[in-house]
Amino acid sequence: METVEIREGEEFIKLGQVLKKAGLVSSGVEAKMVIQEGEVSVDGEIDTRRGRKLFGGEVISYNGEEVKIVK
Repeated sequence: METVEIREGEEFIKLGQVLKKAGLVSSGVEAKMVIQEGEVSVDGEIDTRRGRKLFGGEVISYNGEEVKIVK
């Protein structure tokens, strides 16, 4: 399982940013599309909000890949 760190000094990271930072999508537009189409889950539940704030500890699933958010 890959991890994505929240930037130092930041309180959270947004769902769309996680997909880009983990290399699961190539652009913000692609992230928006796959999130809105219900292809991304957070802790096992589909979330269609690309601006969803993640504070650490969550597991994001997309296209058979999992990414854990760490502080």
